[in-house]
Amino acid sequence: MKNIAILLLFIISGLTTQAQTAPKKTVSKQEITDQIVDVACGECQFKMKGKNCDLAVKIDGKSYFVEGKDIDDFGDAHGKEGFCNAISKAVVSGKIVNNRFKATSIKLLSK
Repeated sequence: MKNIAILLLFIISGLTTQAQTAPKKTVSKQEITDQIVDVACGECQFKMKGKNCDLAVKIDGKSYFVEGKDIDDFGDAHGKEGFCNAISKAVVSGKIVNNRFKATSIKLLSK
């Protein structure tokens, strides 16, 4: 009986030790340099989930919210040709980190 109690104690302590190990978080980083992409409001034009009108880019078919630039940095987002009403082309540079585009530059192309 004493041996069974000791065995159960080892099994329980082994299970709780394994349960406390957290999975490692991977941070994916992709460098983007002078790439032509679509840029617009993520919620209005790219149908991304969010709470407000936020600037987003579409790189290689995938949409990313932008950090480092604001949607109104390029004019009225709700104007006739604003990002909430139209998709524009831009040359961008920055990094994709954790599914967000950290912009170092965004230059709109003429239509």
